[in-house]
Amino acid sequence: MKLILAPMEGVVDFKMRELLTDLGGFDLCVTEFVRVVDLTLPRRVFVRYCPELLNGGFTRAGTPVRIQLLGQVPHVLATNARKAVKLGSHGIDLNFGCPAKTVNKSKGGAVLLKEPEQIYQIIKSVREAVPEEHVVSAKIRLGFDDDANSTEIVDAVQSAGASSLAIHARTKRDGYRPPAYWEKIPPLLKRLSIPVVANGEIWQVEDALRCQQQSQCEDLMLGRGALATPDLAAKIKAHVSNRIYRPLSWQEVVYHILNSSMHQDENVSEKYFSARTKQWLGYLKLQYPEAHCLFEEIKRLKTKSDVVTVLQKYAKSPSLDSNHNI
Repeated sequence: MKLILAPMEGVVDFKMRELLTDLGGFDLCVTEFVRVVDLTLPRRVFVRYCPELLNGGFTRAGTPVRIQLLGQVPHVLATNARKAVKLGSHGIDLNFGCPAKTVNKSKGGAVLLKEPEQIYQIIKSVREAVPEEHVVSAKIRLGFDDDANSTEIVDAVQSAGASSLAIHARTKRDGYRPPAYWEKIPPLLKRLSIPVVANGEIWQVEDALRCQQQSQCEDLMLGRGALATPDLAAKIKAHVSNRIYRPLSWQEVVYHILNSSMHQDENVSEKYFSARTKQWLGYLKLQYPEAHCLFEEIKRLKTKSDVVTVLQKYAKSPSLDSNHNI
């Protein structure tokens, strides 16, 4: 069983990848999408999205990171993909699932689900440009307005030469509204000989097990569930391995927010850490009742020093081993 940390724009950045992989359980991270229009991007852009390139493409805990590209021009995506793997990305992921209106208006992300032939041309160009030893994966949804052409989409992905496929078991129209339709994945698996990863609505260990059963996929991708329960991947891996696992306490979660060093980033505004902490608490509220109280305590605070002072009252350091795992 492999667990992959999903790409989430504006949320799962370098600091968050570092923190979540420190807690263990993840086998791979995929970056926020790098928007490609008509140019080969300079090295600094790839490093900005993926600072792990400066560490051989690995997080601090040793988890490999794969750069995700989003765009619609096959040859431009191909040249950027080739550059990304030369810089150290562990393969290339192609985004055909982003539902954001601004992205779709510029013919990127999920809107391409309407055009399986374009998906084919993009993947084929990237596959031909990237050395064979590097994975070229794709992330899709079941369709745009509905899943009527889902078989055509997956056929395009496979025939273009993709190494693997992640399926977010909803359409673009579904957005992020529950449920995820895991049961719609098995008919697509019958058409595929490449590995498939199931994604969507995995919040608890029980969800992961049900997703595996209903989707018939062994490998899973975790997104919002990992933000709500930062050690979710570790909990899942412990369960399937029949290992005893002690979940993070609330005080330890607060410690990890501080330990993320988001408040030490001098390249962002003074209000950044406050905004990011409030954003994260929005997810943590789903699993930790204490997050409601903490949010109320800091919701009017704007400076990082003020927020850090409050967090320090509640933080408790866990015992970490040399790999930063609990």
